[in-house]
Amino acid sequence: MSLKESIIAELKHEAESTRKLLERVPSDKFDWKPHEKSMSLKSLATHIANLSRFAGIIASTPYLDFAEGGLIKPEINNTSDLIHELQTGIQTSIEALQSVTDEDLKQNWALKNKGHVIFELPKAVAIRNVGMNHIYHHRGQLSVYLRLLDVKIPGMYGPSNDEMAQAGF
Repeated sequence: MSLKESIIAELKHEAESTRKLLERVPSDKFDWKPHEKSMSLKSLATHIANLSRFAGIIASTPYLDFAEGGLIKPEINNTSDLIHELQTGIQTSIEALQSVTDEDLKQNWALKNKGHVIFELPKAVAIRNVGMNHIYHHRGQLSVYLRLLDVKIPGMYGPSNDEMAQAGF
């Protein structure tokens, strides 16, 4: 399996877990925050869904400069919008990855703000760091938000305690 094929396989696999979690986000609690310094539930869930585009952005560009724009800021009004953004981002990322070679993924990519380089890494490393691990980190946060709201948590790497309890274990 090539490098790009392994990245695509992981994106597809993890998108399913992310989808299951985002489906549980209650729209009527979008403004809720566990702490005044925390993101709102809507902001966190939107960020997770929007991060699904980053693997494609990284694969298809030499850099991203926040000051130049280039990030799509989706209109999110409900849980269905979150799922749509996730699915669109994953599909866009997969298409971008399918159009590059493993050699392309060894080329450097930079994240910038107003020309200032925040970091520069090989594209494959940046995809793993910004496009994937970043989602997993925030997915963990979202599962805590949902738990605090007494929302049943889906299993991501095997059944969750909620699923085990429902099954009678």
